[in-house]
Amino acid sequence: MVFGVLLLALGVTAYLLTDSMHRSQLAPAVLGVVLLVCGVLANTEDSRRRMLWMHVAVTLGLLGFLASGALVVTAYMWAKGEPFPEPLTVESREAMCVLCAIFVGLCVRSFIAARRGRNATA
Repeated sequence: MVFGVLLLALGVTAYLLTDSMHRSQLAPAVLGVVLLVCGVLANTEDSRRRMLWMHVAVTLGLLGFLASGALVVTAYMWAKGEPFPEPLTVESREAMCVLCAIFVGLCVRSFIAARRGRNATA
């Protein structure tokens, strides 16, 4: 849920600080809200339901990483060494890419630890 809050803050900040105020700047905020909802729904005693929502969250995090990474690569290819017309847009996409990568990495690490824990008790 922490990453949901971070992405929400990133999206709203990027939206308010850019001159053009494109709605696409709110993409991190939308992903952040969805991750927050997944976190709330995963906060249950039912292990199957918790696993479902955690897997949904990590899948969305991976999609966020891939989408924002593709947008960053595209921006750098279009710029061809010139300054970006809206540098904050590219920076917010880079930040989203990094946050999503860290989130996915931590989720995978958690899944591996949970699997090892289940196998050790079995």
